[in-house]
Amino acid sequence: MGVELTLSYKRLCHLTTLGGHVSEIIDKFPHRVEEWEHIWIPMPDGVRLSARVWLPEASSSAPAPAILEYIPYRKRDGTRVRDDCRHRYWAGHGYAAIRLDIRGTGDSEGLITDEYALVEQDDCIAAITWIAQQNWCSGRVGMTGISWGGFNALQVAARRPPELKAIITHCSTDDRYADDVHWMGGCLLTDGFFWGSGFFHSMSLPPDPEIAGVNWRDAWLERLEHWQPPAPKIWMQHQRRDEYWQHGSVCESYADIECAVYAVGGWEDGYSNAVARMLAHLSCPVKGLVGPWGHKYPEQGIPEPAIGFLQHSLRWWDHWLKGINTGIMDEPAYTMFLQEHVAPDACLDAVPGKWITEPSWPSPRIKTRQLFLNASGLGYEAEDETLLSHESPQTLGVAGGSWCPYGLGGVSPDLAVDQREDDGRSLVFDSSPLTDALVVVGAPEVHLRLAVDQANAFVVVRLTDVSPDGVSRRVSYGMLNLSRRSGFDATVPMVPGEPTDVVIRLNDLAHQFAAGHRLRLAVSTTYWPMVWPSGSPASLTLTAAASRLALPVRPLDLDDEVELAFDPVEMAPPAKTTTMTPPDASRTIDRDLKTGRWTEKLVEDHGRYHIHDIDLDVTHSVHCTFDIVENDPLSADARWVWRSKLDRHGWHIDIEATTRLRADASDFIVDTDIDAKEDGISIFSKAWRDRIPRDGL
Repeated sequence: MGVELTLSYKRLCHLTTLGGHVSEIIDKFPHRVEEWEHIWIPMPDGVRLSARVWLPEASSSAPAPAILEYIPYRKRDGTRVRDDCRHRYWAGHGYAAIRLDIRGTGDSEGLITDEYALVEQDDCIAAITWIAQQNWCSGRVGMTGISWGGFNALQVAARRPPELKAIITHCSTDDRYADDVHWMGGCLLTDGFFWGSGFFHSMSLPPDPEIAGVNWRDAWLERLEHWQPPAPKIWMQHQRRDEYWQHGSVCESYADIECAVYAVGGWEDGYSNAVARMLAHLSCPVKGLVGPWGHKYPEQGIPEPAIGFLQHSLRWWDHWLKGINTGIMDEPAYTMFLQEHVAPDACLDAVPGKWITEPSWPSPRIKTRQLFLNASGLGYEAEDETLLSHESPQTLGVAGGSWCPYGLGGVSPDLAVDQREDDGRSLVFDSSPLTDALVVVGAPEVHLRLAVDQANAFVVVRLTDVSPDGVSRRVSYGMLNLSRRSGFDATVPMVPGEPTDVVIRLNDLAHQFAAGHRLRLAVSTTYWPMVWPSGSPASLTLTAAASRLALPVRPLDLDDEVELAFDPVEMAPPAKTTTMTPPDASRTIDRDLKTGRWTEKLVEDHGRYHIHDIDLDVTHSVHCTFDIVENDPLSADARWVWRSKLDRHGWHIDIEATTRLRADASDFIVDTDIDAKEDGISIFSKAWRDRIPRDGL
């Protein structure tokens, strides 16, 4: 998952003060840097992959270890700004840095068929072997990346190419079904279609004629014509955890990974849970880091504080690729940012808190504390069992933000806001005001005894921190498709009216509830537009006092507490760009009181900018619309429209891709359209109209 194109035109690399850290552009390094705009890396079947390379100038006589990033998001015009900031930095500190386009993407030859295909892994292993054999490489290789690049770093590590010695995986997952953008708790996430439509659109862009040569147009048409079907249809044909999702999920066999792994995430990101799981289950050398960020690299971290992670990464690479004892492996295994309450905002800039560490994970000093969901609220003792009935309106979830916030820092209002509006439409359990601060670190679990009046339904549980003035900040949440309660690989419909015990695991967190604050647990049967609604409104009956919240509680004061200090943020100079049309973003919600229809619109217009190194103008935008009527789940209608333009003297490309999702009682209805233009004239247009049976959803 990714949509990494958006990362190239955000506020990335500039000299400024961010949350107490100075973000400094470094243009003088221990090693002079030589840059290669493009080289071909040959594959065994004759296909050539296009790479951009940064090398220490002395590497021809003193070979350097290599750091590989391997993603499909167009190294030449998609991730160029970010790539310069990171890869040039590593090269300046004695590493050969390689940014490689996946087969069939960017300027690489061949065709891409899906995310994380087996051929993608095979190609990467061939590329690692080729890199290690070059006269400028010492033979030792590391892999890194965020999102897609973090996924395939894990997947390739599990294949154990002998030259691969260490990886840094950012914002990724070990489980492609249970903890990816498509499904959460067996529920269908709409972010999977945001990503899927962006993936389809991005992979349909052409190679650059300056790299591909006179055959660029033939290669482009081949890309456009081979899509059958678009990826979102593939994913919707696998609504349970089957072999399709097991492929590429390293949790199937953690022991396959033997090289060193550094797993990095952010509490606002969709992928933070995987860090703790990998710390608990990997047997290789492993470290974990989770900050307060969304889907961002730590040196770009939003919400703040960002950290000087490029300097920190050098300690990791020096240890594993150069054999230098930097002390990094003597430090605690798990570092995380302990957050405190802050007024929520869709464009939140910073979160108060501090860095804490655990020598190992799971930590023996974290103990479980039980709170019962009593009719009077959350309590440490169970009261009399009481039946509580609730039916959520279809519009509940309006305050939830995006499942995977990545367009942060004012570029997009992605984060959850004050939860009081959603709380008021939920079944809510409040604690008494805390007499002392409470530190919760880990994954809370909610045990519910419930019944529903439908065969298929889901439950969402949110944990919030409520300040004395009533502001409700979501600190964790989880959900469960009740038809998947026996396992994500099976559909077992509920028996209407029959009480059932279920366990819902919430997202990992590290949060300090202040004295005087309340804990709030909110239960609902809808969460639009993050989660696609069930086919019929569901009425829930919860047995209070037989239901409980299990909190992982950490002691307030620890004698052996180790708080790491990170360096100020620094990075290499970005590619030179000029903004022609500034970016803009908005998230608006309209409510029609007559019809009961709510319409949410998300616009991420990344403007128009000129990349000087390749003399190219680039334009990108996405417009999303979510419609639903308050009491009619079958009225749900979502649409994602992606547009891009590439302009250079004599070369003008326009492409628009639209995905629309609807459903009736039996099927999902997925419409996909694409229109590609050259010099303003359509050269390819196609529409797909697909119906896919609902399976326990």
